Amino acid sequence: MNIKITNETLENINAQAVIVFIVNKNFNHSWIKHKYALEAVNFKAESEESILLAEDGYIYVGCANLASDELRIAAAKAVKLLRQTSYKSVKIGSYMETTANESMRALIEGFILGSYEFTKYKSKTEPFNLEEITVSTQSYNQNTTTVEELQNAKNSAQIISEATNWAKEIVNTAPYDYTPVQMAEDAQKLTSIEGVSCKIFDENFLKDQGMGAFLAVNRASVHPPRLIHLTYTPKEKSKKRVVFVGKGLTYDSGGLSLKPSDYMVSMKADKSGGAAAMAILKGAAKLRLPFEIHAIIGATENMIGGNAYKPDDILRAKNGKTIEVRNTDAEGRLVLADCLCYAQELNPDLLIDMATLTGACVVALGEYTTGVMGYNDKLKHELYRAAAQSGELVNNLSFNRYLKKLLKSAIADISNISSSRYGGAITAALFLDNFIEEPYKDKWLHLDIAGPAYIEKDWGYNQSGASGAGVRMNLYWLMLQSQEGGK
Repeated sequence: MNIKITNETLENINAQAVIVFIVNKNFNHSWIKHKYALEAVNFKAESEESILLAEDGYIYVGCANLASDELRIAAAKAVKLLRQTSYKSVKIGSYMETTANESMRALIEGFILGSYEFTKYKSKTEPFNLEEITVSTQSYNQNTTTVEELQNAKNSAQIISEATNWAKEIVNTAPYDYTPVQMAEDAQKLTSIEGVSCKIFDENFLKDQGMGAFLAVNRASVHPPRLIHLTYTPKEKSKKRVVFVGKGLTYDSGGLSLKPSDYMVSMKADKSGGAAAMAILKGAAKLRLPFEIHAIIGATENMIGGNAYKPDDILRAKNGKTIEVRNTDAEGRLVLADCLCYAQELNPDLLIDMATLTGACVVALGEYTTGVMGYNDKLKHELYRAAAQSGELVNNLSFNRYLKKLLKSAIADISNISSSRYGGAITAALFLDNFIEEPYKDKWLHLDIAGPAYIEKDWGYNQSGASGAGVRMNLYWLMLQSQEGGK
């Protein structure tokens, strides 16, 4: 699907159909040609409401306001309607509230995110005929933004959205096909992008590094583990070293603490953190951001068998700390513990881990929101600002000393689960804190993406299934840091 930007007026653009947003239920704008027909069918132009008037080739979409995320949702709703048509070309005017660049970026992201469809396992698919969208720079408000500036905004939106859709494809792929080895192969393919290099480490390396927690989780799987280390090095001198660590559980049965069957369905999504880390690096490299960026992914399965790790086992992590296993379904934090130890050897200026870590986070914040945890309030506020621009929803879950005490073990340095059923998202993050060295505690954020990473219903501009959670907010954050001099 090609997206073009032109300074021609909407009327002068040749296309088979036109998309019009009805903003704040205002039916009086000059682009609205079917006011009485819309009123006759009781079209109220509520947010997310859309209608196709096929005879004249008009698609109307309700839009509550011109905030960026409303534009994304409206654009995605328009694309969804276009799937039902044979139109090959469509045009739309530009809608702006904050800055033209932000509005254009949101519009383009909505089109691309909304156009994603997972069809890998369908024997028959309906064709999507749309080939071209043309955006006119004509808008509600006159502005001095040039077509070239808007083109740059479009390009960055395209890179961010395509990286997000790439992460969705990884997460949606079935565990039979998407093994740790396959994840490593996909990471290796990213080296075709300028500035990207990749190292893949096997179980022998993990043994040499003393990564006993990571190895234990993999023990009963027929698929060997992989530690993936991607690096993007910019051409110019790097302003900062940023390390992303992703949980790459390509499938999680719960191990011997076996999940109920209903809870096993969708556990292919336990690789969402790893997919996000790879997609962020891919996007950053294509955006040519001025930062040295690393993506560390612990890729494995958590399965059952005669040699599976067990409740009551004592594991030793890379930093020498011992862990009492009280539940083998709390496996992601074990893999992350060793990966975080490895990541800190890179001396990061910023360390972010992403994981579908706890159901407790979904209970606390709902399905759509990422839980953000860490010690540095400034970093958290920076991420909140970027997340708000990207459209991803985040909320803070605060640490406290009393929850930390619930991880004590009588026979090891720490237990892998809390002694209480409450506050599970926070106690999981506090477990990880035991593997963050003092110099990096103020540089570290933990993102629990268990809620938004995979939802079995459509929402906003996200389709049923994977959403690519974490990709857009972190790329927006990196772009903001780039614009502000890497601070």
